Order: sequence, then C-alpha cells, then structure tokens
Amino acid sequence: MKYSIIIPTLNEEESILAFLSALQPVRDCCEIIVVDGGSLDKTKALAEPFVDKLLSSERGRAVQMNAGADYASGDVLVFLHADTFLPQDALNQIADTMKTDRQWGRFDVELKGSHFMLKIVAFFMNWRSRLSGIATGDQVIFVDKLLFEAVGRYPAIAIMEDVALSKKLKLISSPACLYAKVSASGRRWEQFGVFKTILLMWRLRLGYFLGEDPQVLAKLYREGKFWKT
Repeated sequence: MKYSIIIPTLNEEESILAFLSALQPVRDCCEIIVVDGGSLDKTKALAEPFVDKLLSSERGRAVQMNAGADYASGDVLVFLHADTFLPQDALNQIADTMKTDRQWGRFDVELKGSHFMLKIVAFFMNWRSRLSGIATGDQVIFVDKLLFEAVGRYPAIAIMEDVALSKKLKLISSPACLYAKVSASGRRWEQFGVFKTILLMWRLRLGYFLGEDPQVLAKLYREGKFWKT
C-alpha cells in the first residue's frame, strides 16, 4: 500500500522547513506532494528539496488538495495542513485501519500554544467528531483514493470543504477516529482570542448549514469577524 501526503501551502516560509523536515523519515514509504496556492514568499523554493512533487494551483485549500490528488500515485491520500505534525507511527496506524472495513478516517488533534483553553477546545473537537462522523482538516483526513474520486473529491468551496467531504464519505462508511494525536498550531486561536474564535467557528458552521455563501464565510474566517461589513 502506497501513501500520498498532500499539503496545501500559502506563504509558509517561516515554518515550512521544520514541518517538511519532520516528514523526511517517511519518504521511503510515501510520496510528499506540496501544492502551493500562489505564495509571495520563499515557500516554494524552501520546500522543493524536501518533496517528491511541487505543484502550483489556484488559491484555496479545496482546489489545492484536489490538484494534489490529481497527481498522487498513492492508494491512500493523506491531507495534511502545513502547520500540523503527524505522530511517529501515523502511516502504520493508517495501514492497520485500511486493513479493516474502514475506507477513511482521521486522527485526534492537540492544539499547541500557551492558552489553557486550547486543550479543552481540542478535547471537544475530537469528541464532536466522534459523535457526528464529521472530520476537520486539522485532524488530518485520510481516504482511499478510489473512494475520494467516487464521491466527487473536495467540493471547490472557499471554506468547510472538510465538512462537505466528510458528509459524503460517511454515507459510504463511518470514519475511523484514531486516538493518536496530530499536533496542530493554535496560533489562529490565540491571534483572535480563544473564546472569540470558538464563537466564530460555531457562527461559521451555522452559516454554512443555513446556506450562506462560502466565499463570504471564508472572508469572515480570515478577518476574524462575525458579520460582513
């Protein structure tokens, strides 16, 4: 079984070397694909020696991850954010999962940062995911490539692409919710304030559920605002 780790990037020069260096031990059993969405810094130049494929696409996580899937040769696709670190035995755990009747899944997540609430936020993210069968991108979604193609890949929307994909996948099978933790940056939560961000994420999820334009919701997410002005 071969794996393709697909990483969307945008202006990640400050952290991309540490991130990709951590992935080098698994390059003998997977391919690493970076899909850049138009970085204006040195992200692409810094990443190139550490990846198997360096692609460019239009900006947007869904678009970038779909572009990576187009070029992926792996049987299993692993969608990894550029600020998230896998546990050491991540691929072995995915392999064990794929030997069962599960065709997709995600990890638990821990949020790195100094605010005490980040542990609580991650706890509820993980349990909400178990109860709902919905995975977020921070939890590192992995999926059989044939199934990914069969459900129509990520919808080309500006935000909530992970929720939309999960809804389609769980109609086929429930996700494997692995207890092993990936480590994601809590920088956004701390930047806008943890309590504010909790409310903002619930507001965005409600807006998406009620049919608000994902482009508008994505702009609110980037700016840390509840309503457009």
